This record gives sequence, C-alpha cells and structure tokens, in this order.
Amino acid sequence: MSEPRALRVAFLGNDPWSVPSLEGLRRSRHDVVAVVTRVPRPGRRGQGPAPTPVAAAARTLGLPFVEVETVKSGHGFDALARAEADVLAVVAYGEILPAAILNFPTIAPVNVHFSLLPMLRGASPVQTALLLGMDRTGVTTIRMDTGLDTGPILRHHAEPIREDDDSGSLGARLSRIGADLLVETLDDLSAGQASPIPQDDSLATYAPKLGPADRRLAWSEPAGKLVNRVRAFAPDPGAAATFRGRPLKVLRAQAVEGAGQPGVVIDVDENGFVVATAEGGFRPLEVAPAGGRRMSAADFARGHHPVRGERLE
Repeated sequence: MSEPRALRVAFLGNDPWSVPSLEGLRRSRHDVVAVVTRVPRPGRRGQGPAPTPVAAAARTLGLPFVEVETVKSGHGFDALARAEADVLAVVAYGEILPAAILNFPTIAPVNVHFSLLPMLRGASPVQTALLLGMDRTGVTTIRMDTGLDTGPILRHHAEPIREDDDSGSLGARLSRIGADLLVETLDDLSAGQASPIPQDDSLATYAPKLGPADRRLAWSEPAGKLVNRVRAFAPDPGAAATFRGRPLKVLRAQAVEGAGQPGVVIDVDENGFVVATAEGGFRPLEVAPAGGRRMSAADFARGHHPVRGERLE
C-alpha cells in the first residue's frame, strides 16, 4: 500500500451534471491541473454561442481550462498530453475516448457513470431508468477501457428513484452523489486501496442516445408508460404532443382512470383535461405551449378551452 498523496487530475466534462464533480475535486486535496470541455455552441432561438456549464464553472473556480472540438487530435489532445496527469476524470463528456487518450494518466482513467453498471451502459442512463419505470438506480465509477462503459468497477452507490422524480431532479441528485464518489475513488487510488471488479457482461443493459422521436407521446401506449416518458424528458426538452396542430410540451403528468379512443380528450374539469390512452387516462399536470412558458394544465385549459371529443396527436 502506498502513502496517500494528492493526485494530478485532468477533467473532461460538458454537462451541468459534470459540474458537481469538478467542484468536488476543487474542494478535495487533489490538484485539478487541466479542464477540457467543448467549444461554445449556439443557444436556442438564435442566441449566441454559450460556454458549457463546465467552462463557466472552471472560470469561477479559477481552474485552467480549454475549449475544444475534440480530444482525439489537435488542441484537446495536446492539452491532455501536457497535463501529465495521474488520473483522467471523465464526467458526462460525451465523446468515446481512444486508447491513446486513456493511456495518458499514469494511474488510471476514471469515469463517473449515472447507473449501477453493468445496467444501463450508454448515453442516457438517467432518462432510460425513468422510461423503464425503474425504482432504483445509482452511480458507478469505473476504470475506463475502450469499450462503452465496460471497464472494471471501482466504487458504486445505489439510489432509489422517487415517484416524483423527473430527469432533472434525478440527474441532479446523482451528480451530487457522483461528485463524492469520484473523490472517494481518487482517494482509494492515491492510497493504493482500489480493487477494480470486472463487470458481468451477461447482466448488461443499454441506454441508447435518445432523439426527438423518443419524446413523442404515442397515445397507443398505456398511460403509465406515457407518464414515464414525461418524467424522462422533463424539464428539458419535454415530452411532445400536438394540440390543435401546434406543439405542446408535457412536463408533468399522472395516470388516472378513464377509457376511450386513444388520443381523444375524455374529460375536462377545473384541473385541466384527461386524454384516453391504450390503457387508462393521461392527465397532464404541467405543460408548455409552443413559444410559451411552463404553466399548470388548469391554466392552459382556461386559456385554450379543450373540449371533450377532440384529438391530440
């Protein structure tokens, strides 16, 4: 067992869920010697390019950072080569890293993944856990290899999924857990106490990258499954429906009793409206009309007056 020491850490991340890990490293005894994140990209609705949340956090924390298109070549590759890091810490970075990058750190490349691996390997573990209606997930740190989240497990932490969780609340909670887990993992590596455990590939499940088609509310599905879809895509970008030919985001919903032709409004009351599904009724609780703000379904109904018998797409 070696004497614990402060490790030199190069950090890769882009997402808001990356930031707690970066902040946790900054508070730890370890030394963040480089932060690499994506170049600014245009915002929505014609807004100018905005830095990633990681770039903004690094600037606030006074950490050295570079904004690059990729780390596979050019400035990103060079920045990691110059860092001479003991550990490469990767949190919600979104780029498959080749062996040349994984071989840079002298001790280990470490990834923080928001599931209990080998369950939900891939790009969308938080959203997919909600889509599947799971009641438990967690965070895992692994020693990275060239596979997709296949490296041996260093630490893990299980976390229940609450009934009122959506992607935003669950992801935020897991990101805070991941920050602590990452520092604990680096402490293990520093002290020579890490004991990597190979993953059982026979138990692996996958969380693929999700796109616009996955957001659509298909009324031919049961209400419970549609509610899970709403949870998976809230608060952003929101599950998608069409009301009177215009987009309607559904940001919170519940399954209720009800029957009728799927997609048809079967009830309107002071709380909003209910849409029939393949099994049960679907009651939106919070929505955002095209170009509009988030509002209660009751406020939306008072302004738009849905009627029984009309259809949502």
